[in-house]
Amino acid sequence: MPRQNISPSDYPQAVRQEIERLAQHIVVARKRRGETQAQWARKLGVSQPTMARIERGDPSVAMASYVMCLWLINPSLGLADLIAPENDHAALEREVAQVRQKLRPRKAAAASPARPTVAGAGHPTASGLASLLAATEKKPA
Repeated sequence: MPRQNISPSDYPQAVRQEIERLAQHIVVARKRRGETQAQWARKLGVSQPTMARIERGDPSVAMASYVMCLWLINPSLGLADLIAPENDHAALEREVAQVRQKLRPRKAAAASPARPTVAGAGHPTASGLASLLAATEKKPA
């Protein structure tokens, strides 16, 4: 296994706390189902000691083992949805600011009040950006 660049003890405290919360929720879910660590370990394809490490919130356990626990608890919810592009609000705000910067010179030079088009307007993110721009243009400055 490749060596990590930083030690889990060097992770930000907020990250360690989230892993610990995740571990606590995994323990609750397993116990509510009336299953042992050994049963879950078999389902995950890990050893019982690794399952114990997951439940302690050990950040050095492979991410796939944690994701598998999440899947065992609720296979209909996807972890990746948490960081899907449409949910990345900081990046969307940055993109809106960039589009505004590009539109400002065009607006000053344009004689007609023609509405600028957004490339890829059929894409959900582009459509979202276009609607955000339209909404902010309607607000008084």
